[in-house]
Amino acid sequence: MFGLGAFGKMLILLGVLIVVVGLLLLFGEKIPWAGRLPGDIIMKKEKLTIYLPFTTCIVISILLTLLFALFRE
Repeated sequence: MFGLGAFGKMLILLGVLIVVVGLLLLFGEKIPWAGRLPGDIIMKKEKLTIYLPFTTCIVISILLTLLFALFRE
């Protein structure tokens, strides 16, 4: 099914993805534009806040697509 080379690339990609997510969790609050892009919707009521990060999700999706394309066979 998978050769050892493909499995090795998948493990490297998974490791890079885990590191990137960890860095975002550590430094995410210090990045001023993260989660506040045009197109992200925030609705605040008295006891309820709804956050819909549409543009942020699109940007993350594009970045992940490019990353996965680098490791494609």
